[in-house]
Amino acid sequence: MQRRAGFGARLVLLAGAWIAGVALQLQQRALWSTETYQLILAGGLCCGAIGWAGWRGRGALAAACLGVLLTAHGATGLRAALRLADALPAAIEGRDLVVSGVVAGLPQRSAAGLRFRFETDAAMLDGQPVTVPALLTVGWFKGQHEDAVLSEPQAELRAGQRWRFTLRLRRPHGSMNPHGFDYELLLFEQGVRATASVRDAPLPELLQRAAGYPVERLRQRVRDAIEASVPDRRAAGVLAALAVGDQGAIEREDWDLYRNTGIAHLVSISGLHITMFAWLAGSLIARLWCRSRRATLWWPAPLAAAWGGLACAGAYAVFSGWGVPSQRTICMLAVVTLARSGGVRWPWGLVLLASAVAVTAFDPWALLQAGFWLSFGAVGLLMASAPRQATRVVEPVSGWRGWTARAWTAWRADLRTQLVATIGLTPLSLVFFQQVSVVGFAANLIAIPVITLVITPLALLGVAFVPLWTVGAWVVQGLNGVLASLVVMPAAVWLVPVAPAWAQLAGLLGALLAVLPLPWRVRVLAVPLLIPLLLPPRDVPAEGRFDVVALDVGQGSAVLVRTRAHLLVFDAGPQYARESDAGQRVVLPLLRARGEARIDRLVLSHRDIDHVGGAAALLKAMPVQELMSSLEPDHPLLRLAPRTTRCEAGQAWEWDGVRFEMLRPPIDDYARPMKSNAMSCVLRVVGAGAGAPSVLLTGDIERDQELALLAHVPGVLRSDVLIAPHHGSKTSSSDAFLDAVAPRVAVFQARYRNRFGHPAPQVVERYRTHGIATASTPGCGAWTWRNGAVGEARCEREVARRYWHHAADYHE
Repeated sequence: MQRRAGFGARLVLLAGAWIAGVALQLQQRALWSTETYQLILAGGLCCGAIGWAGWRGRGALAAACLGVLLTAHGATGLRAALRLADALPAAIEGRDLVVSGVVAGLPQRSAAGLRFRFETDAAMLDGQPVTVPALLTVGWFKGQHEDAVLSEPQAELRAGQRWRFTLRLRRPHGSMNPHGFDYELLLFEQGVRATASVRDAPLPELLQRAAGYPVERLRQRVRDAIEASVPDRRAAGVLAALAVGDQGAIEREDWDLYRNTGIAHLVSISGLHITMFAWLAGSLIARLWCRSRRATLWWPAPLAAAWGGLACAGAYAVFSGWGVPSQRTICMLAVVTLARSGGVRWPWGLVLLASAVAVTAFDPWALLQAGFWLSFGAVGLLMASAPRQATRVVEPVSGWRGWTARAWTAWRADLRTQLVATIGLTPLSLVFFQQVSVVGFAANLIAIPVITLVITPLALLGVAFVPLWTVGAWVVQGLNGVLASLVVMPAAVWLVPVAPAWAQLAGLLGALLAVLPLPWRVRVLAVPLLIPLLLPPRDVPAEGRFDVVALDVGQGSAVLVRTRAHLLVFDAGPQYARESDAGQRVVLPLLRARGEARIDRLVLSHRDIDHVGGAAALLKAMPVQELMSSLEPDHPLLRLAPRTTRCEAGQAWEWDGVRFEMLRPPIDDYARPMKSNAMSCVLRVVGAGAGAPSVLLTGDIERDQELALLAHVPGVLRSDVLIAPHHGSKTSSSDAFLDAVAPRVAVFQARYRNRFGHPAPQVVERYRTHGIATASTPGCGAWTWRNGAVGEARCEREVARRYWHHAADYHE
């Protein structure tokens, strides 16, 4: 027994060394040379060989662990280098190329058009062949989207078809905001090394209807059949997500409902679905196998069931899109099945570690995904907290009393499982998402059996018998009704700001103590450990000081100004598409991560969609005490605010020792026909005390409005920070205006490679001529100025840089 325990401890150390090697590589800001990783890998293999040769000694064990760590680090670095090598050449970025290839996955439809994966096989520029990345994410947009074209996205576009498009390619580039979603990591993990938009000339051409990807073509047919058979689009989206893994088919309002009730993991193909499918398939195979004497003599029924269940689960995972959660689950099931086939009875902790090694060997970047930790955390908590089995033998009870007893036992087990998962995973949910559903316990008790035992089987069986999809839609509608009644309860969702690292670690330890089968005098220690995570401390500016965050929202503007006890939001960012905007995707998540409970004043500088596109989402999702704007009186946004005020020059107020001064527009301009840019609210914020910090927020004013400011308020323009007028357009930032403001830093908010050319190169050069440091959000990400102090300004893209991030120029 002692020898077996020592062997298990060695395996734990080796598995931990592998995961540590992968984790260390993922922290690199830039990759080393390929030769360096090759040397690291070779060194790791040598150390591993030395450790294996002298397995019993402590020095040999240390060598083996070091060898595994170096091997993991070197292998991950080599894979990353190979993936980065498949990059879009800078010389052809933004050029229109003629590219042919195959649609490599299910096209995602939205109000803005189509998005799809495209596997390229040839590309031409001005009649000459060029090299482009093997896999692209392509958008074929319409309507008001910035990359929209006149040709409508073709309804006949299907997975597996070969097309020829005129594409405009960009390197992978996403918004970079504090605590925000890392879009560039997602594309890197999936092997997508460029994004593209369809252009009109020449028009897209379908070359071949069935050129490859037979599984994707089958998934497309099933999804189309569901949509044709189920009139309710919301229910059809859920059935498509469960049948073929098309999560994009679920409506945005339904995603909000499922997230707020804590069941979002159930409506995407997750480990729960794959494991349940493997168990059901294995049970059926075992029953059939036992009916054949010859089969049982050839191979034991338990092994046949295990391998058959694994094979069926793998087929289901492939059919449902082979997403990252499915890959993780198949790896875990494969490890368990292999261990069982080899007669190895590992403890649950060792099985989890071996599964984690398999997953990270297959996909190292899974370590950075919340789903990895939630999946392994849920399984580990359930195994670790399992009560010890009773040793006494209980005689089975027959008849209705036996059924009742078994049902009661099963119900108690399910209740305990859900309670352990809810308590144990709450800290992880707070760490990754800064929210937890208070009604999630009740919602999951209802949703888990309904979705896993009713809706998912109906979604799959409907492939063979279509009317079952209609029945499934009825069940989805009923479940949505129940969930909607839960989510409207008071305090249905608990929101917290991002906690410091020490509070996160303490909270995770507290959750572990709460669910482990330990004495209550030990479990009670979980309470003080959880408090810092549930009620984390907030870092707010001192009296008379303020923080500024110029968000990275793409082609638009949104700025946060936080004093000690008040929050002002200046503009709300653009609307990206009919169902997507910066308020919902960028501003709200950041406000919640910062622990903001309300917006004291929302200032909308003018009516342009790149400044007010996210305002409706903010007004609907968060208490806004007052809306100040230059909007016309009948603008629909004004009806969403409890109190509205018109921007007028001369207005001023003070919060926490910080003074706010409205400099434009003058009241007379409201009576004149003016361009929307000319009506921009201009706000100056100035702190108190010696060296008082100041910032000037200018909206989209142009040269005429700059001259008007110089004529009417020349003495109050000087500011430390200038949010550059009109995103750095040629029509703004005149020499006289820059002389009057004399900022130390100017910030340009614009989209990467936007069609307007913002900020204009000659404007950036003008700032530099005036000795003004500049930063632009495409290269800087969100720009943060803490307490108005010199040296406390930072670019989020620089702070959070990893090797997969796009390194764009941010001026400096």
